[in-house]
Amino acid sequence: MDVLKVNHDGALMFEKPFVQVPHEQFRKFFKTSQRHIERDFSALQKESNEAVKSQPQGASAAKLIDAMISRVEGLKRKLSELQTNNVTPSHAAMRRRLNHLAAFEALTSTDQPQFSDWADTRLDRWLVDWSLRNGKERTAKCIAHAKGIEVGLTILMFLEEALRRHSCSEALMWCSQNKTALTKMKVRSASAYHPTGSADDFLHASQQSSLEFDLRQQEFVELVRADKSAEAMAYARKYFSPYLDTHSKEVTHCMGLLACGPDTLLRQYQRLYDPSRWKHLIQLFRAVSYSLNSLPTEPTLNLALFAGLASLKLPSCYDSQSKNIDCPVCDGRGLGVLGETVPLSHHVNSTIVCHISGRIMNENNPPMCFPNGYVYSEEALRAMAARNEGTVVCPRSGYSCHLSQLRKVYIT
Repeated sequence: MDVLKVNHDGALMFEKPFVQVPHEQFRKFFKTSQRHIERDFSALQKESNEAVKSQPQGASAAKLIDAMISRVEGLKRKLSELQTNNVTPSHAAMRRRLNHLAAFEALTSTDQPQFSDWADTRLDRWLVDWSLRNGKERTAKCIAHAKGIEVGLTILMFLEEALRRHSCSEALMWCSQNKTALTKMKVRSASAYHPTGSADDFLHASQQSSLEFDLRQQEFVELVRADKSAEAMAYARKYFSPYLDTHSKEVTHCMGLLACGPDTLLRQYQRLYDPSRWKHLIQLFRAVSYSLNSLPTEPTLNLALFAGLASLKLPSCYDSQSKNIDCPVCDGRGLGVLGETVPLSHHVNSTIVCHISGRIMNENNPPMCFPNGYVYSEEALRAMAARNEGTVVCPRSGYSCHLSQLRKVYIT
């Protein structure tokens, strides 16, 4: 049956981040190796050309050759460490994940036991991802350990935890390691944060990523807050100079903090002293790191639920008189809350669902109409009549009559 056929294309749409994360890491490590090779080989080429021109003799020649050999050995050591610690694990992760998806592509029917096992593993991965994104690291680790699942991007968890402790050093080191990629990104700066703004407004892209500047700015603010003006001045001279062309206004505001303490009434400085800036720095770091690793801003579990809810959502889901007991969107205290953010589904042909039983009305379960115009399925009404000696009651209007007074409705 077609209903049991596995929808490979639809399922694999959600698996792109699953494969792309180790691929992006592998690509980054490859570029790092390439930079090491280009830099050291360029130096070797320069040294060899100078040796040809100067033609050193004796001890000088031996010293030059030893230096070149030492450089090559150093390059070999760096590449070997990179291969062992980074490239090989990333390659192994890619292989495991591709094998996992290959096993899914071999499935043909949803009633196969292997499909249930694969779907359970996928749900476990989504739960781990959701837990990590919502700050529930212990839950994620427990699920991963119990199910034998990889916990991805643990370094990002560590960096977010450091920001929660009000420490920028770890995140700044991460920015330094990813400086080239960050200059190409566009994520809104935390400097544009306003306490009355929403998180969505904060995360929308509008300018080149300035995560590193925002972290430097926050370190400066903390020095001023701790009444360390001399250290703050030295910090500003050292780290703000490269940003004078691109962030001159923000740097000016920062310097104004030296004259305005944490108890200032000036709003532009209150904003910089606001402790909730740490929360928004975490949001900015999360947005930047997800973009850098080609991850969606929403958890994959949410995206899957959005897709399902969007296919079910109808205007009647928010009509208290038309709610379907079996429809998740109609559940205002559960998935219906998540369903509020998705668009309405598009149906070429309408599907009529019984308000009593929640089952679809068709030729095998035709609609029956009360004299007052309300329509329900024949199965539900006959079951009601059997319990009430042939009497049926409209649950919405309270109108009651004998089953024989109902009429069948024919839909064309």
